[in-house]
Amino acid sequence: MPEIPVFDHDTVLAAIPPAEAIDRVRDAFVRHYDGEWVMPSKVYLDAPDGPGDFRAMPARGSGLAILKWITSFPGNGAKGLPVVMGLVCVSDASDGRPLALIDARAVTMLRTGAVAAVAAQELAREDAASVGLVGCGVYGAWAARCLAAAEYGPGICYDLDPDAAGALAGELGWEAGAIEDALSCDIVTCVTPGHEPVVTEDALRPGTHFNMLGADGPGKAEAEPAAVAKCRLFCDEWNQAAHGGELTPAVAAGLVTRDQVTELGAVMTGVAEGRASDDEITLFDSTGLAIQDLAITHALLEAHKAGAVKAPAVRL
Repeated sequence: MPEIPVFDHDTVLAAIPPAEAIDRVRDAFVRHYDGEWVMPSKVYLDAPDGPGDFRAMPARGSGLAILKWITSFPGNGAKGLPVVMGLVCVSDASDGRPLALIDARAVTMLRTGAVAAVAAQELAREDAASVGLVGCGVYGAWAARCLAAAEYGPGICYDLDPDAAGALAGELGWEAGAIEDALSCDIVTCVTPGHEPVVTEDALRPGTHFNMLGADGPGKAEAEPAAVAKCRLFCDEWNQAAHGGELTPAVAAGLVTRDQVTELGAVMTGVAEGRASDDEITLFDSTGLAIQDLAITHALLEAHKAGAVKAPAVRL
C-alpha cells in the first residue's frame, strides 16, 4: 500500500481561502444537478448514550470518491472536545486506491461558510448588502467570513455569548447587536444548534433572504413552521431537507410540500427561477451535502499536488 498524505485542521484552512471555497461549492452544485457528481443522502447512526450521532456521507465525481465520517456530540464542549469531529477518506474513483485522509471538521467549516455565500448570491435581492448573523460559533464565523469574502456587509453579529459576537464583529469590522438587529438585515444567516426556533412570523420582513444552516438533523429547527411556510423555499437537496433539515417540521405539519421547494442547483443551472421579486422573502435550507465536501477535497488535493501545502504521509 503506498503512503498517503494526512491533512490536519490547520493545513486545510490554510490551503483554501473563502473566495475559492465559494467558487468550488458553486461548481459542485452545478455538477451535482447535471448528474456529473453523485451522492446518496447522508446516513445517521445514533450514539448509544445520550444526545449525539455519527454521519456517513459518500460522494463521487471528477476522479475522486470520498466518504466523510463525521460526528455531532452537543455535550462535548463540557469535556473540552469539539462538538464535530471526523475524517474524510479519499479514494481514486477508477481503482479504489486510498489517496488521502483529511480532517473533516475543517472541510465542514469551509463548505458550510461557502454555501451561505452561494445561496445569498443566487437568492438575495440584487441590492442586498447587510448581513445578520445569528450564532457566532465556529460555523457561524465561517459563514460570516465567506459572506464577507463575497462582498456582503457590514453585518450585525448576535450570539447568546456576547464575547463570541464581539470577537467576530471585531475581526470583520462589523458590529455586535441584539437578535432583533440581526433579523432586520438584508441577509439573515442562522447558525445555531437548532434546539429552539429563532425566526418567528413576527421576524419576517419583505425582501429578506434567510440562510438556515443550523438544523442539520431530525428534531432540529431554527424557524417556526408557520414562518417557514410564509417564505419562498429553497434547499440544497430535497431528500435530506425533507427528513433532517429546517423544512422537516413544516413538511411534517402539512404546511410545505415538495412542489413548493426548489433545489438550489436548479436555480444555478437555469432550470428553475430564483427570487421572483424584491419583496419576496426567500429561505434556503442547508443540510450539508457530500458533494460540497468533495469540492473542498478537490481543491485541497490540487493545492497539495502544486506544492502549495505540505502534509505528512502515512502507510496504511
